[in-house]
Amino acid sequence: MSEQRRAERLDQPREPRGVKLPRFDPEAFGRWSEGIARGMGTANFIVYMTVVIAAWFGWNTLAPANLRFDPYTFTFLTLVLSLQASYAAPLILLAQNRQTDRDRVALEEDRRRAGMQKADTEYLAREVAALRIALGEVATRDFLRSELARLAEELDEAAQRRQKLERRQQGRPSPRGGPHLDEPLDEMDGDIARGGRPEGPAEPR
Repeated sequence: MSEQRRAERLDQPREPRGVKLPRFDPEAFGRWSEGIARGMGTANFIVYMTVVIAAWFGWNTLAPANLRFDPYTFTFLTLVLSLQASYAAPLILLAQNRQTDRDRVALEEDRRRAGMQKADTEYLAREVAALRIALGEVATRDFLRSELARLAEELDEAAQRRQKLERRQQGRPSPRGGPHLDEPLDEMDGDIARGGRPEGPAEPR
């Protein structure tokens, strides 16, 4: 008695007293029902059932009277077909319910993946927009070409001004009276007087 009390657990419900029904695996029974429903939904099942019924009719109609096990009105055949229909309908419904559950799980998985893909697409779109903004601040090839062309023009202009300045310095007469060139001199040189004569020491009278 003490061992029985010791075996009882207060944190677990008692098992119901009475007739215990046999337990079975719902998953295995569901797979079995799907197999039956899948087999009954084929053309082979219809052909085989038609052949069996035709043979049943032929035997119970054409065979000798003492060998007929289901004479006309075919009561036993009607009972067999009724039992088949009564079991086939629940099996087909069970298979459809399992297929519906699988479709719901697949739909939820597709929805979850679609949400993840949407989030990834939005993230990539933001990254592409950030890259476009960053590239907008970077010098492009055309911009570099235009800047280099402008710099080359400025260098050419500076070189031309330097050459003109060197020519003017070479064509300017020396203070002791060097060779005079025909190149015109501007007012900045300061070597030509306002009267058109070169400035120099006054001549003795």
